[in-house]
Amino acid sequence: MLREATGEETHWAEDLPQGAARLREQVYSTVVLDQFLLENEPTESDQILEHLGTAFPVYLNFAVSGMQRLLREVRSALHRRKREEEQARRSVEQQIRSEMCESLTALLLSCELAMAVPEVPPPAAEKIRIIDDLARGMRVRLGVS
Repeated sequence: MLREATGEETHWAEDLPQGAARLREQVYSTVVLDQFLLENEPTESDQILEHLGTAFPVYLNFAVSGMQRLLREVRSALHRRKREEEQARRSVEQQIRSEMCESLTALLLSCELAMAVPEVPPPAAEKIRIIDDLARGMRVRLGVS
């Protein structure tokens, strides 16, 4: 039912050691944990928490929670994970763009300074112009003025 509701592949572990083993073998987007098991088996719980990786944990007490609550919590966790991944991706993209812009600016400045050197041999001047054109083209593709 969980797989049908979320479209995500679903695996089941009968106990915490089996769950820890699965977490070591594969990466998961969300991990549903029974609060009762976590509270009553602290050593195994620590192993689970160590191996969660980037998975969003969903803590439920299965003794009092029904399937609708489980579905709602898992959908919410998947949505949060997707939103955080998008934010992280945008942040990395902005950082790379900023670093590229800095490098391109330094490259263009170096080209200008090299061309200002008196008596630059024509073959070297042509190579510098080519480098300058390539750097300007990269700036255009990055959308930098």
